Amino acid sequence: MAKGIILLADDDEEVLAALDGVFRSEGYEVIVARNGREAIARFYEGHIDIALIDLNMPVKGGWETFERLTTIHPLLPIIVITARPYQYPLAVAARVGALMEKPLDLVLLLQAIQDLLDEPIEQRLSRLTGKRTITRYLQTPV
Repeated sequence: MAKGIILLADDDEEVLAALDGVFRSEGYEVIVARNGREAIARFYEGHIDIALIDLNMPVKGGWETFERLTTIHPLLPIIVITARPYQYPLAVAARVGALMEKPLDLVLLLQAIQDLLDEPIEQRLSRLTGKRTITRYLQTPV
């Protein structure tokens, strides 16, 4: 039985292949999407436990995809992954579960996934209402 179902949205084939392999080796089921529109379609196809969304994607960008998924399922844990600098203020304002900057630290990413999957509903609601932030998942100083 899988530890959880991850929706992985990124347009970089190398990133998709690498993360897909890592997550599967850790016992997760992975659903891959190559753009935001595909991520939303995959979300509607079945249950998702957590989503990882790259900001730089064609068709529908990461922030637009994030907004759509959180409109559909406000409690869905989402990790935003990006090579864009200075996204932390936007991530805090959007109430993302975590922000990870590329190149990704896989140990930290796996810990963030597990923490968010294990996050009690009270803490998730606290984050969504702005009473709790995401700083512990940052790889680089703000």
